[in-house]
Amino acid sequence: MRALLATSIGVTCATALTLPLAAPAPAAPVQATVAQAPAAPAEPAGSTQSLPLRPLTAVPRATGGPTESVNPEAARGLLRREAHRFSLVGVVWDDADTELHGTVQVRTRGAGTTRWSGWQSLETHNTDHAADPGSPERESGTVRGSTAPLWVGDSDGVEVRVRAENAGPRSGAADAAPLPAGLRVELVDPGDDAEEPRADHTVTPPAGTATPATAAQPGALPESPGLGLAAAESSAVNADLAPLGALKIPALSKAESEEQAVVGAAAKPFVGPRPGIVTRKGWGADESLRERAFAYTSTVKAAFIHHSATGNNYTCAQAPSILRGIYRYHVKSSGWRDIGYNFAVDKCGNIYEGRAGGVTKAVLGAHTLGFNTNSMGIAVLGTYSSKNPPAAAVTAVAKLTAWKLGLFGRNPKGKVTLVSGGSGKYKKGAKANLNVISGHRDGFATECPGARLYKKLGSARTTSAKLQGR
Repeated sequence: MRALLATSIGVTCATALTLPLAAPAPAAPVQATVAQAPAAPAEPAGSTQSLPLRPLTAVPRATGGPTESVNPEAARGLLRREAHRFSLVGVVWDDADTELHGTVQVRTRGAGTTRWSGWQSLETHNTDHAADPGSPERESGTVRGSTAPLWVGDSDGVEVRVRAENAGPRSGAADAAPLPAGLRVELVDPGDDAEEPRADHTVTPPAGTATPATAAQPGALPESPGLGLAAAESSAVNADLAPLGALKIPALSKAESEEQAVVGAAAKPFVGPRPGIVTRKGWGADESLRERAFAYTSTVKAAFIHHSATGNNYTCAQAPSILRGIYRYHVKSSGWRDIGYNFAVDKCGNIYEGRAGGVTKAVLGAHTLGFNTNSMGIAVLGTYSSKNPPAAAVTAVAKLTAWKLGLFGRNPKGKVTLVSGGSGKYKKGAKANLNVISGHRDGFATECPGARLYKKLGSARTTSAKLQGR
């Protein structure tokens, strides 16, 4: 059922109450000759451990200090235990429409050591990073509620505690906010970095074939040894920007970017120089995890800026691993069709392709509940509630928006009206007058993208507009 996403999206965020997905032509059978590659491991690189959380009768006080007794209905957890290696941790529950009102904390043990971290909190309001209500992705039956994932580095031990609001020794079940059903901790191993992703097939074109495939009509794919069919399709949608299987889309000058842009009729496009973009192959996305079809909307009117809330304890060399972890968490743990964000930016200013479908195209993401249609989501890796985002990351956001918004004729310093698909902050059908470059909190009642990053959006808009030549 979910494979119909590419032709049946009907979420609402544009100028009409119901805006169908801009559907590409019906898929044609793949005309390539597919030869079996040498036997690959039965399991793809990376893994997820899913462990149920049990009732707790005592947890540390909310203000610190010794533990206190609590109603077992108001606390869930997992006592210290060993686990297979993992680097990213999150908590999920059965119903995606149920919010977790309370706190979620974890501590982990460094792999091969006896050292345990201190308690770290997970961002619980992650249900606003999701597909819009009523969309096929949201209604697939696989989507779960989830916290934001936390990057903890190479670990092999975990302890978890979830405490409902108002839980305490004197509170009864009616006093504490009920916890969602089916609470589980997800321990994600993103797999090792590798020059070449795992190959499931080798694609060889038929004689005389020279035209790359598109996402909607795969057709014949150029030969790329070691590149799986799904990976070839993911790369082919960027074939006019970089060779099939490229690890990075190269940067272009402003003049080159404007020459390639198609915006309106006869009007000079205001397009910023294209920044270099690490492709999905470049960060090692396992294309067998996601759904094969790509989903599009008709245009890109706005960019929503997020922080990933995965913490700041990472090096930029680890950013590909973090992305693989988020990707696996979004798909395997949260039940989404692909990673939710359209792009990601690390603290060194590197830009990464997010959800598959082509970096120049209006790919439907799952990043801002109620406003995914006709928008794009950019996640800055890290947590910026009380820590300033690096200047390089803010500059990268400006560069990316100057180019991508320019392709669709948008002024980064302008305003746009979007129609909500139902976000909590805006009722379904409500018109929202938003900045073309907005923070996630502008479309939903959330702290995202963190107070410190949100304060930098004004300068990002100004820089982005200048890069467009406005």
